[in-house]
Amino acid sequence: MLRPDGDFEVTRSASRLERWSWALYDFANTIFSMNIVTLYFSVWVVTDLGAGTGGYAVASSVSSLLVALSIPFLGVLSDERRRRKLWVVWFTLLCVASTALLGVVGEGAGPASGVLLPALAIFVVANYAYQGALPFYNAMLPELVPAAEHGRLSGFGTALGYVGSIAGMFFIAPFFNGAFPVLGPLPEGALQVLRLVPFTEEPGRAATFVPTALAFLLFSLPLFVVCRDHVPVPRAAWPPTTRARPFRQVARALVDTRRHPGLLRLLLASLFYHDAIGTVIGFMAVYTVVVMGFREGSEVTLFVVLTIPSIIGAAVIGWLCDRHGPKRTLLGVLVGWTALLVAVIAVQGQAQFWLVGAMVGFVFGGIWTAERPLLLSLVPDAEAGRYFGLLVLSARTAAVVGPLGWALIVEVLLGARSPQLSYRVAIGTLVVFMAIAAWLVAGVPDRRSAPSPPEP
Repeated sequence: MLRPDGDFEVTRSASRLERWSWALYDFANTIFSMNIVTLYFSVWVVTDLGAGTGGYAVASSVSSLLVALSIPFLGVLSDERRRRKLWVVWFTLLCVASTALLGVVGEGAGPASGVLLPALAIFVVANYAYQGALPFYNAMLPELVPAAEHGRLSGFGTALGYVGSIAGMFFIAPFFNGAFPVLGPLPEGALQVLRLVPFTEEPGRAATFVPTALAFLLFSLPLFVVCRDHVPVPRAAWPPTTRARPFRQVARALVDTRRHPGLLRLLLASLFYHDAIGTVIGFMAVYTVVVMGFREGSEVTLFVVLTIPSIIGAAVIGWLCDRHGPKRTLLGVLVGWTALLVAVIAVQGQAQFWLVGAMVGFVFGGIWTAERPLLLSLVPDAEAGRYFGLLVLSARTAAVVGPLGWALIVEVLLGARSPQLSYRVAIGTLVVFMAIAAWLVAGVPDRRSAPSPPEP
């Protein structure tokens, strides 16, 4: 419902099918992040193409920089036109096409094949498009359910995302090595069927790229077909000025944060907690091997097992958002993160690490679950696109700074003296970042809605 002030208010939930279709996109895009960003592409660059990690790090940073420079401006456009879905669709299609192209150029590629630079350039586009779709996807949330149900739907999407990370890894793995994780090798007949997918004839990491693209597209189709923009502005009413002044519009959005008490504190807090979480995602597998003594390769099993409490935690934390408000919930999650990172430093044995790891898994998705409804509680729904864009700007800045800080401590300051000590000190810096983020969030106004009615 459009109010006289130009904002809109959702008084009843969209259909169950539309809500499920929106949440399923979290499942879809996590297939890309798990298989391309986390598991296969970087290792393919280093192992199969014989390159160092520097090229991949630069490509990842370039894609993050492009997101930081462009998405806040595009968020302004999406607010003025109140069109979110089209941005999600086009960015997703660009990511799918780029990921599939990786499979085309990567088929049979080796150290002397000359595909390194083209592959890195394609990855920049794919990763940029993947990240670029997220703020517009998040901005669709307030049109689907009343404010009192934002947490529950956000948590459901986050939980489906973790399911997608496991499912994506499970079903794409046979294209890499002919076997399902845990279950073992596929029969020869099943392998022959899999090889019917284009550019997967030769098993290996490059053979996972096209199947990943197809899976991302398949599970995105429900959002493409079912979801819609509920209050779009007619084309004739679009403001004519923003196209010529993108950076001025982003600067204006930053200045306008003053109109929304607590918003700037949340954006600053996100810089600290995204720095910490991004660093944990990037380096915790190495920590388990170097410090905790896990056998190389077993960190994958550890990841799968610890993702299960993440699924449960995301759903529970979403319910807590609606019950107690997103501010209190996010603050509790950050305090929990701080305490658990201290515990990660303190534990000595693998059994203790499993226990602490399971608790980390439970709160892992809590930040994304509570962050979305908290931001929506601070700004008008009609301006969600620009401020989710600023949130992405904060997160992408953290994605560049966090790994550099970790490398400075581990490789330069303390690495030569004691690798284990250097890793524990590096985790200690993340404790400080989480504590600062919690302090900032504590000052954000609590504008929680009344408890939500039962799910229809």
